[in-house]
Amino acid sequence: MQERFAQRVQGIEISGIRRIFEAAGPDSINLGLGQPDFDTPQHIKDAAIKAIHEGRTGYTTNNGIPELRNAICEKFKNENGVTYQPDQLIVTAGASEALHIVMQALVEHGDKVLCQDPGFVSYAALATIAGGRPVSVPLDKNLHIDIEQAKILMKGARIFVLNSPGNPTGAVESKESIKALVEYAGDHGVTIVSDEVYEHFIYGKKHWSAARFGENVITINATSKTYAMTGWRLGYLAASPDIVGQCLKVHQYCQACATSISQYAAVAAYTGDQNPVKVMREEYQARRDLICKGLADLGFSFPVPEGAFYAFTPMKSDLTQKIIEKGVIVVPGTAFGVNAPEYTRLSYSTSRENIKRALDRIRQAMGE
Repeated sequence: MQERFAQRVQGIEISGIRRIFEAAGPDSINLGLGQPDFDTPQHIKDAAIKAIHEGRTGYTTNNGIPELRNAICEKFKNENGVTYQPDQLIVTAGASEALHIVMQALVEHGDKVLCQDPGFVSYAALATIAGGRPVSVPLDKNLHIDIEQAKILMKGARIFVLNSPGNPTGAVESKESIKALVEYAGDHGVTIVSDEVYEHFIYGKKHWSAARFGENVITINATSKTYAMTGWRLGYLAASPDIVGQCLKVHQYCQACATSISQYAAVAAYTGDQNPVKVMREEYQARRDLICKGLADLGFSFPVPEGAFYAFTPMKSDLTQKIIEKGVIVVPGTAFGVNAPEYTRLSYSTSRENIKRALDRIRQAMGE
Protein backbone atom coordinates (compact mmCIF):
# COMPACT_ATOMS: atom_id res chain seq x y z
CA MET A 1 0.00 0.00 0.00
CA GLN A 2 1.32 3.43 -0.97
CA GLU A 3 0.95 5.78 2.00
CA ARG A 4 -0.25 9.32 1.43
CA PHE A 5 1.15 12.07 3.64
CA ALA A 6 -0.03 15.58 4.40
CA GLN A 7 1.66 18.23 2.30
CA ARG A 8 2.27 20.38 5.40
CA VAL A 9 4.59 17.63 6.71
CA GLN A 10 6.19 16.76 3.40
CA GLY A 11 7.02 20.43 2.97
CA ILE A 12 9.45 20.49 5.88
CA GLU A 13 12.73 18.68 6.58
CA ILE A 14 14.04 16.85 9.63
CA SER A 15 15.95 19.31 11.84
CA GLY A 16 19.49 19.80 10.53
CA ILE A 17 20.70 20.14 14.12
CA ARG A 18 19.27 16.80 15.20
CA ARG A 19 20.44 15.01 12.08
CA ILE A 20 24.07 15.96 12.70
CA PHE A 21 23.86 15.38 16.46
CA GLU A 22 22.43 11.89 16.12
CA ALA A 23 25.10 10.95 13.55
CA ALA A 24 27.94 11.84 15.93
CA GLY A 25 30.58 9.21 16.67
CA PRO A 26 31.76 8.11 20.15
CA ASP A 27 34.87 10.32 20.09
CA SER A 28 33.06 13.36 18.74
CA ILE A 29 33.22 16.72 20.48
CA ASN A 30 29.73 18.14 20.45
CA LEU A 31 29.60 21.83 19.56
CA GLY A 32 26.32 21.24 17.78
CA LEU A 33 23.44 20.91 20.22
CA GLY A 34 22.23 23.73 22.47
CA GLN A 35 22.35 21.48 25.50
CA PRO A 36 23.74 22.87 28.77
CA ASP A 37 26.37 20.52 30.19
CA PHE A 38 25.47 21.53 33.74
CA ASP A 39 23.37 19.30 35.96
CA THR A 40 19.97 20.53 37.12
CA PRO A 41 20.50 22.30 40.49
CA GLN A 42 19.99 20.01 43.46
CA HIS A 43 17.12 21.93 45.09
CA ILE A 44 15.12 21.55 41.86
CA LYS A 45 15.75 17.81 41.73
CA ASP A 46 14.82 17.53 45.41
CA ALA A 47 11.49 19.24 44.73
CA ALA A 48 10.74 16.72 41.98
CA ILE A 49 11.60 13.78 44.22
CA LYS A 50 9.40 15.23 46.97
CA ALA A 51 6.52 15.56 44.52
CA ILE A 52 6.92 11.90 43.53
CA HIS A 53 6.96 10.74 47.16
CA GLU A 54 3.85 12.81 47.86
CA GLY A 55 2.04 11.21 44.94
CA ARG A 56 1.74 14.36 42.84
CA THR A 57 1.87 12.26 39.70
CA GLY A 58 -1.57 12.76 38.17
CA TYR A 59 -2.98 15.17 35.62
CA THR A 60 -2.84 18.82 36.58
CA THR A 61 -5.14 21.58 35.38
CA ASN A 62 -4.67 22.15 31.67
CA ASN A 63 -2.92 25.50 32.06
CA GLY A 64 -0.61 24.41 34.89
CA ILE A 65 -0.58 24.22 38.68
CA PRO A 66 -1.48 27.51 40.40
CA GLU A 67 1.76 27.57 42.41
CA LEU A 68 3.84 27.59 39.24
CA ARG A 69 1.77 30.15 37.39
CA ASN A 70 1.94 32.44 40.43
CA ALA A 71 5.73 31.99 40.59
CA ILE A 72 6.10 32.81 36.89
CA CYS A 73 3.99 35.95 37.32
CA GLU A 74 6.32 37.06 40.12
CA LYS A 75 9.31 36.32 37.88
CA PHE A 76 7.82 38.49 35.12
CA LYS A 77 7.21 41.37 37.53
CA ASN A 78 10.60 41.24 39.24
CA GLU A 79 12.87 40.39 36.30
CA ASN A 80 11.08 41.74 33.24
CA GLY A 81 8.96 44.63 34.45
CA VAL A 82 5.87 43.01 32.94
CA THR A 83 2.55 42.30 34.68
CA TYR A 84 0.73 39.08 33.86
CA GLN A 85 -2.05 37.39 35.81
CA PRO A 86 -2.01 33.60 36.37
CA ASP A 87 -4.92 33.12 33.96
CA GLN A 88 -2.78 34.69 31.23
CA LEU A 89 -0.32 31.78 31.32
CA ILE A 90 -0.24 28.26 29.91
CA VAL A 91 2.45 25.91 31.19
CA THR A 92 3.62 23.76 28.27
CA ALA A 93 5.90 20.85 27.43
CA GLY A 94 8.85 23.11 26.75
CA ALA A 95 9.00 26.28 24.70
CA SER A 96 8.62 24.08 21.61
CA GLU A 97 5.04 23.19 22.48
CA ALA A 98 4.30 26.82 23.30
CA LEU A 99 5.48 27.85 19.83
CA HIS A 100 3.45 25.06 18.24
CA ILE A 101 0.15 25.92 19.90
CA VAL A 102 0.58 29.63 19.17
CA MET A 103 1.05 28.89 15.48
CA GLN A 104 -1.93 26.54 15.44
CA ALA A 105 -4.17 29.06 17.20
CA LEU A 106 -3.21 32.18 15.25
CA VAL A 107 -2.09 31.20 11.75
CA GLU A 108 -4.56 30.66 8.90
CA HIS A 109 -3.69 29.06 5.57
CA GLY A 110 -1.33 31.32 3.64
CA ASP A 111 -0.73 33.76 6.50
CA LYS A 112 2.68 35.41 6.41
CA VAL A 113 4.87 34.53 9.41
CA LEU A 114 8.05 36.57 9.71
CA CYS A 115 11.14 34.77 11.03
CA GLN A 116 14.67 36.06 11.57
CA ASP A 117 16.97 34.54 8.97
CA PRO A 118 19.28 33.07 10.05
CA GLY A 119 17.08 32.01 12.94
CA PHE A 120 16.07 29.05 15.06
CA VAL A 121 15.06 26.04 13.00
CA SER A 122 11.61 25.53 14.55
CA TYR A 123 9.99 28.82 13.61
CA ALA A 124 9.60 28.37 9.86
CA ALA A 125 8.79 24.66 10.22
CA LEU A 126 6.04 25.25 12.78
CA ALA A 127 4.61 28.05 10.65
CA THR A 128 4.50 25.69 7.67
CA ILE A 129 2.82 22.92 9.68
CA ALA A 130 0.16 25.45 10.71
CA GLY A 131 -0.47 26.28 7.05
CA GLY A 132 1.37 29.57 7.16
CA ARG A 133 3.95 31.04 4.83
CA PRO A 134 7.29 31.70 6.55
CA VAL A 135 9.07 34.81 5.27
CA SER A 136 12.71 35.57 6.02
CA VAL A 137 13.60 38.76 7.89
CA PRO A 138 17.22 39.65 7.01
CA LEU A 139 19.87 40.54 9.55
CA ASP A 140 22.50 43.23 9.23
CA LYS A 141 26.26 42.63 9.06
CA ASN A 142 26.40 42.41 12.87
CA LEU A 143 23.66 39.74 12.88
CA HIS A 144 21.01 42.04 14.32
CA ILE A 145 17.52 42.47 12.85
CA ASP A 146 17.43 44.96 10.01
CA ILE A 147 14.64 47.10 11.46
CA GLU A 148 13.77 49.00 8.30
CA GLN A 149 13.55 45.80 6.26
CA ALA A 150 11.48 44.22 9.02
CA LYS A 151 9.01 47.11 8.87
CA ILE A 152 8.60 46.71 5.13
CA LEU A 153 7.97 42.97 5.46
CA MET A 154 5.56 43.44 8.34
CA LYS A 155 2.80 44.82 6.14
CA GLY A 156 0.23 42.08 5.70
CA ALA A 157 1.95 39.70 8.13
CA ARG A 158 0.17 37.77 10.88
CA ILE A 159 3.09 37.02 13.22
CA PHE A 160 6.62 38.27 13.76
CA VAL A 161 8.75 35.77 15.70
CA LEU A 162 11.31 37.73 17.73
CA ASN A 163 14.22 35.89 19.34
CA SER A 164 16.57 37.86 21.57
CA PRO A 165 19.10 36.70 22.63
CA GLY A 166 19.19 35.01 19.28
CA ASN A 167 19.87 31.45 18.23
CA PRO A 168 22.09 30.88 16.22
CA THR A 169 23.55 34.38 16.21
CA GLY A 170 23.98 35.25 19.89
CA ALA A 171 22.72 38.75 19.08
CA VAL A 172 20.89 40.74 21.77
CA GLU A 173 18.52 43.31 20.34
CA SER A 174 18.48 46.79 21.87
CA LYS A 175 15.60 48.38 23.76
CA GLU A 176 15.11 50.81 20.87
CA SER A 177 14.91 48.04 18.26
CA ILE A 178 12.48 45.89 20.24
CA LYS A 179 10.28 48.86 21.08
CA ALA A 180 10.20 49.95 17.44
CA LEU A 181 9.26 46.46 16.25
CA VAL A 182 6.50 46.02 18.82
CA GLU A 183 4.97 49.43 18.19
CA TYR A 184 5.13 49.13 14.41
CA ALA A 185 3.65 45.64 14.58
CA GLY A 186 0.84 46.91 16.76
CA ASP A 187 0.00 49.62 14.25
CA HIS A 188 -0.26 47.00 11.48
CA GLY A 189 -2.17 44.26 13.30
CA VAL A 190 0.84 41.96 13.68
CA THR A 191 1.36 39.79 16.77
CA ILE A 192 4.89 39.59 18.16
CA VAL A 193 5.85 36.14 19.42
CA SER A 194 8.84 36.81 21.67
CA ASP A 195 11.04 33.78 22.36
CA GLU A 196 13.13 34.72 25.41
CA VAL A 197 14.59 31.37 26.47
CA TYR A 198 18.18 32.71 26.61
CA GLU A 199 17.35 35.85 28.60
CA HIS A 200 19.65 34.99 31.52
CA PHE A 201 22.70 34.34 29.38
CA ILE A 202 23.71 37.84 28.27
CA TYR A 203 27.22 39.28 28.50
CA GLY A 204 27.48 43.00 29.01
CA LYS A 205 24.09 44.01 27.63
CA LYS A 206 20.54 44.05 29.02
CA HIS A 207 17.54 41.92 28.16
CA TRP A 208 14.33 43.71 27.23
CA SER A 209 11.07 41.78 27.17
CA ALA A 210 8.96 42.78 24.18
CA ALA A 211 5.79 42.77 26.30
CA ARG A 212 7.00 45.94 28.03
CA PHE A 213 6.22 47.87 24.86
CA GLY A 214 2.80 46.67 23.76
CA GLU A 215 -0.14 44.35 24.30
CA ASN A 216 0.31 42.65 20.91
CA VAL A 217 2.99 40.33 22.35
CA ILE A 218 3.02 36.65 23.27
CA THR A 219 5.97 35.87 25.53
CA ILE A 220 7.47 32.39 25.37
CA ASN A 221 10.05 31.06 27.79
CA ALA A 222 11.19 27.87 29.51
CA THR A 223 13.23 26.42 32.33
CA SER A 224 15.32 24.46 29.82
CA LYS A 225 18.32 26.72 29.37
CA THR A 226 18.10 28.91 32.48
CA TYR A 227 18.06 26.02 34.95
CA ALA A 228 19.70 23.27 32.84
CA MET A 229 16.36 21.46 32.60
CA THR A 230 16.18 20.60 28.91
CA GLY A 231 14.94 17.05 29.50
CA TRP A 232 12.27 18.13 31.97
CA ARG A 233 10.30 19.70 29.08
CA LEU A 234 8.84 22.65 30.93
CA GLY A 235 7.99 25.94 29.23
CA TYR A 236 5.18 28.46 29.11
CA LEU A 237 3.49 31.20 27.15
CA ALA A 238 1.99 34.42 28.46
CA ALA A 239 -0.45 36.59 26.52
CA SER A 240 -3.80 38.38 26.60
CA PRO A 241 -6.76 36.33 27.92
CA ASP A 242 -8.25 36.08 24.41
CA ILE A 243 -5.08 34.55 22.97
CA VAL A 244 -4.62 32.23 25.94
CA GLY A 245 -8.20 31.00 25.57
CA GLN A 246 -7.63 29.94 21.96
CA CYS A 247 -4.17 28.47 22.61
CA LEU A 248 -5.56 26.47 25.51
CA LYS A 249 -7.87 24.60 23.13
CA VAL A 250 -4.90 23.33 21.12
CA HIS A 251 -2.93 22.55 24.28
CA GLN A 252 -5.82 20.53 25.73
CA TYR A 253 -6.02 18.23 22.75
CA CYS A 254 -2.34 17.79 21.93
CA GLN A 255 -0.86 17.71 25.43
CA ALA A 256 -3.55 18.05 28.16
CA CYS A 257 -0.96 19.32 30.65
CA ALA A 258 2.76 19.55 31.20
CA THR A 259 4.30 16.79 33.30
CA SER A 260 3.23 17.22 36.92
CA ILE A 261 6.68 16.38 38.35
CA SER A 262 8.37 18.95 36.12
CA GLN A 263 5.87 21.58 37.21
CA TYR A 264 6.65 21.10 40.90
CA ALA A 265 10.37 21.14 40.09
CA ALA A 266 9.87 24.41 38.21
CA VAL A 267 8.23 26.00 41.26
CA ALA A 268 11.47 25.35 43.12
CA ALA A 269 13.45 26.70 40.18
CA TYR A 270 11.65 30.04 40.13
CA THR A 271 11.26 30.52 43.88
CA GLY A 272 14.55 29.01 45.08
CA ASP A 273 18.22 29.90 44.99
CA GLN A 274 19.16 31.73 41.77
CA ASN A 275 22.92 31.54 42.32
CA PRO A 276 23.32 28.49 40.02
CA VAL A 277 22.09 30.66 37.13
CA LYS A 278 24.76 33.24 37.91
CA VAL A 279 27.43 30.52 38.03
CA MET A 280 26.34 29.16 34.65
CA ARG A 281 26.29 32.62 33.08
CA GLU A 282 29.81 33.39 34.26
CA GLU A 283 31.07 30.06 32.97
CA TYR A 284 29.38 30.53 29.59
CA GLN A 285 31.02 33.95 29.30
CA ALA A 286 34.43 32.43 30.00
CA ARG A 287 33.77 29.75 27.38
CA ARG A 288 32.59 32.38 24.90
CA ASP A 289 35.81 34.32 25.37
CA LEU A 290 37.86 31.13 24.93
CA ILE A 291 36.19 29.98 21.72
CA CYS A 292 36.05 33.46 20.19
CA LYS A 293 39.75 34.07 20.84
CA GLY A 294 40.60 30.64 19.48
CA LEU A 295 38.60 31.18 16.30
CA ALA A 296 40.02 34.69 15.86
CA ASP A 297 43.56 33.30 16.23
CA LEU A 298 42.70 30.89 13.39
CA GLY A 299 41.75 33.84 11.20
CA PHE A 300 37.96 33.90 11.53
CA SER A 301 36.20 37.26 11.83
CA PHE A 302 32.66 37.52 13.23
CA PRO A 303 30.58 39.52 15.73
CA VAL A 304 31.29 38.39 19.29
CA PRO A 305 28.06 36.84 20.61
CA GLU A 306 26.30 39.06 23.12
CA GLY A 307 24.09 36.32 24.57
CA ALA A 308 23.00 32.67 24.42
CA PHE A 309 25.88 30.17 23.93
CA TYR A 310 26.63 30.09 20.20
CA ALA A 311 29.32 31.52 17.97
CA PHE A 312 27.96 32.03 14.45
CA THR A 313 31.01 32.09 12.23
CA PRO A 314 31.55 32.74 8.50
CA MET A 315 32.92 29.47 7.17
CA LYS A 316 33.03 27.77 3.78
CA SER A 317 30.85 24.68 3.56
CA ASP A 318 33.75 22.43 2.56
CA LEU A 319 35.67 23.45 5.69
CA THR A 320 32.58 22.82 7.82
CA GLN A 321 32.41 19.31 6.39
CA LYS A 322 36.11 18.69 7.11
CA ILE A 323 35.60 19.84 10.71
CA ILE A 324 32.70 17.42 11.12
CA GLU A 325 34.83 14.63 9.65
CA LYS A 326 37.48 15.47 12.27
CA GLY A 327 34.90 14.64 14.94
CA VAL A 328 33.77 18.16 15.89
CA ILE A 329 30.00 18.35 15.65
CA VAL A 330 28.99 21.78 14.35
CA VAL A 331 25.88 22.91 12.47
CA PRO A 332 26.05 24.40 8.95
CA GLY A 333 24.32 27.75 8.52
CA THR A 334 21.91 26.22 6.01
CA ALA A 335 20.05 24.65 8.96
CA PHE A 336 18.99 28.14 10.07
CA GLY A 337 17.53 29.58 6.87
CA VAL A 338 18.54 30.70 3.41
CA ASN A 339 20.59 33.77 4.31
CA ALA A 340 23.67 32.12 5.86
CA PRO A 341 24.86 29.26 3.66
CA GLU A 342 28.51 30.11 4.33
CA TYR A 343 28.23 30.23 8.12
CA THR A 344 28.58 27.61 10.84
CA ARG A 345 27.16 27.54 14.36
CA LEU A 346 29.44 26.39 17.17
CA SER A 347 27.90 25.90 20.60
CA TYR A 348 30.03 26.62 23.64
CA SER A 349 27.69 24.85 26.06
CA THR A 350 30.44 22.33 26.72
CA SER A 351 33.56 22.30 28.86
CA ARG A 352 36.58 24.51 28.29
CA GLU A 353 38.66 21.37 27.77
CA ASN A 354 36.32 20.23 24.99
CA ILE A 355 36.48 23.67 23.41
CA LYS A 356 40.30 23.56 23.41
CA ARG A 357 40.27 20.09 21.86
CA ALA A 358 37.74 21.20 19.26
CA LEU A 359 39.83 24.23 18.30
CA ASP A 360 42.83 21.96 17.81
CA ARG A 361 40.82 19.72 15.48
CA ILE A 362 39.54 22.76 13.57
CA ARG A 363 43.16 23.86 13.12
CA GLN A 364 43.97 20.42 11.74
CA ALA A 365 41.00 20.55 9.36
CA MET A 366 42.15 23.94 8.06
CA GLY A 367 45.59 22.53 7.35
CA GLU A 368 44.32 19.78 5.03
